[in-house]
Amino acid sequence: MELYIKLFEVLFPVFFIVGIGYFLGKKNPDFDTSFITTYSANFGTPSIVIFSISASGVTFAMFSEYFLYALILLTSFLIVGLIFLLLMKKDYLRELPTFFLPNTGNMGIPICLFAYGKLGMGIAAAISSLVVLLHFTLNIFLAKREFDLNVIVKSPSFYAIIATILFLYYEIPLPMFVLNTVMLLAYGMIVMILMSLGVSLTQMKVFSFKDALITSTGRVIIGPLIGFALISFFNLSGFAAGVLLIQSSMPSAILCYLVASMYSPKEIVDNISSTIVVSTLMSLITVPITVFFALKYFS
Repeated sequence: MELYIKLFEVLFPVFFIVGIGYFLGKKNPDFDTSFITTYSANFGTPSIVIFSISASGVTFAMFSEYFLYALILLTSFLIVGLIFLLLMKKDYLRELPTFFLPNTGNMGIPICLFAYGKLGMGIAAAISSLVVLLHFTLNIFLAKREFDLNVIVKSPSFYAIIATILFLYYEIPLPMFVLNTVMLLAYGMIVMILMSLGVSLTQMKVFSFKDALITSTGRVIIGPLIGFALISFFNLSGFAAGVLLIQSSMPSAILCYLVASMYSPKEIVDNISSTIVVSTLMSLITVPITVFFALKYFS
């Protein structure tokens, strides 16, 4: 019974805030989330990276280890995505991000925080930092189908990750006023993005349910299976293994849709939108199952 109470405590805050966004979106179909997107890209995402890593007590060795595991994990997702999209005769470049870029930041980090505390948040941030880097680099390159160095140069998240890693490596503590500032910015973003996710569920449409169901299966069902296989292969244990499993089960990130809407044709945007909606709805079932498994066997 205690495990079920813990599961409820972990998931209820996240799904409740998403529900608030869904309510607001239904109440006002023209609800504009552009401010949230701008805030997230320029202030929120860099802040959550800095705060989650710096305030969690995670060491550079632990960060490096799980950053590497995240690289292996996302590469595996990418390979699975290529197979799915080639078999489905889809655009295997522009639609690929929905497979290997799960919502590990705004959804994954708070769930891991509630499940495993600050150290869980730190490991979750190590995994999410790679996802963030890929969002503002490879995701845009695939959507545009061309390499653009300016994308990296203009990305605040890129500099935030590099600076945080340097501080972690040299064991330099961040000044308290900086930590307090990024904490407020990060927590504010988590709430706004989760609400934005709920709003988006009322605005984005499913254009091909069959295709979206297939691609979403690749994300929220095969994803955690790959995560568990990675845990077994490297014989991982404890809370960090649980975090890796939880992060592997997240639905497709809404940033995939935002980037696609800026750089890709409408047909691609519609397909990505469908995958995000269906994978997020499926995650309402698959994520609780994965978190239950993680809490039971990796605590």
